[in-house]
Amino acid sequence: MGNKIKGKDLLKIGFPNDNSVNIALGLISRYKKRETKDRVLKELSELLYAPDEYIGDGIWGKVAEGLVAPVEVKFNELKIERSPFLIYGENEIDDKTKHQFYQALKLPVSVQGALMPDAHYGYGLPIGGVLATDNAVIPYGVGVDIGCRMSLSIFDAPASFFNGKTHQLENLLSDHTKFGMYETHKIKHDHSIMESKLFREIPLLRKLKTKAYQQLGTSGGGNHFVEFGTVTITATDAGIPPGSYFALLSHSGSRGLGAAIAKQYTQLAVKQCPLPRSVQHLAWLNLDTHDGQEYWNAMNLAGEYAKACHDDIHARLTKKLGLRMLMTIENHHNFAWKETVNGNECIVHRKGATPAGLGELGIIPGSMTAPGFIVRGLGNASSLNSASHGAGRVFSRSECKSRFTKSEMMKTLSNAEVSLIGGAVDECPMAYKNIHHVMGNQQELVETIGTFTPKIVRMDK
Repeated sequence: MGNKIKGKDLLKIGFPNDNSVNIALGLISRYKKRETKDRVLKELSELLYAPDEYIGDGIWGKVAEGLVAPVEVKFNELKIERSPFLIYGENEIDDKTKHQFYQALKLPVSVQGALMPDAHYGYGLPIGGVLATDNAVIPYGVGVDIGCRMSLSIFDAPASFFNGKTHQLENLLSDHTKFGMYETHKIKHDHSIMESKLFREIPLLRKLKTKAYQQLGTSGGGNHFVEFGTVTITATDAGIPPGSYFALLSHSGSRGLGAAIAKQYTQLAVKQCPLPRSVQHLAWLNLDTHDGQEYWNAMNLAGEYAKACHDDIHARLTKKLGLRMLMTIENHHNFAWKETVNGNECIVHRKGATPAGLGELGIIPGSMTAPGFIVRGLGNASSLNSASHGAGRVFSRSECKSRFTKSEMMKTLSNAEVSLIGGAVDECPMAYKNIHHVMGNQQELVETIGTFTPKIVRMDK
């Protein structure tokens, strides 16, 4: 039961070791003592993944407020002037998100920034925030779900492959995909990522290896999904002929592995970084230090692990489909890269932003009922070669629960001829911005070469 939860349970799922634990325990005792322990911990895990979306929530609002406390700037320790930046789709981004971004631009290590048109308030950098720094990596500039990514497989079958097979395809997604904190595959597939020497060399990773192996090939909760749909290729130089194809799209990250890495190295950064306590969520690790290098290696492993999970998902389903892949398009967000900015090597953080270097392919999803866009980067230096990672939310999860009903969501899905397995009202199509508006605000960042239209959507329950 909820009243059996202790502080160590909250620390285990990723809570910072501070007063937020005591606040959460008090709220659990008051409001959640009749609920099961697993259900309460799952809800708190979702809060940790996106605390900004729980601001104002009747139960968890105080916890969320503590996790995303407003920045109190001490100008003697931050720069007076912001580093150079651009905001795309500025009129559709709220002032709170912009202010959070401005504080990051005043960090002593900041070099340049950009805010994507799907941006909203987050923990550390805003979601949709891109920041280049000088020899420093900010764990919460990367995010908790390290290496979260999109992966699209286009098959040698026409869009009409769906005809008469909807029920069969729904069963494939139900039987061969796993979601959330506890679902795992009974038959595990081996992957070379599990043989990485980093699982032996870094103590934290050594402890996490068993869990990582158990969760290999699974997807997280929240807005993570696996979908069957149709791809329409419009460009003549996309790598496959223009036309409509049957396709598979997945969105997920590095699971418990990435969350544990983010937690530990954020704590180290907070202890080491010379920032006021109120802005410690922007704490960084110098890459010349042991901890900085260890985080960098662990972050890259988490990114490779996220890719391995997608590879496993697509391999399992491709085998059951009996089809041949014609093309795969994939990209990270929630990651940091070493890139050249104005002639100097910098660390470019993309928290909820898609890499969009010249000619680089990516996929920007919409919602359950809106198309995703297959894009090719235009290499815009002012955006730090970046674009949005999706449509961005209009309503938080708690707002969706109070505004919309499950029946309204199902009616919207039915009208769009989309079937849903799992999923909750907090991920309803109405929660998201108009993806066409978002794409219109980044025409100088990417060009569209095709679209993905979801038909069968599988999410966490």
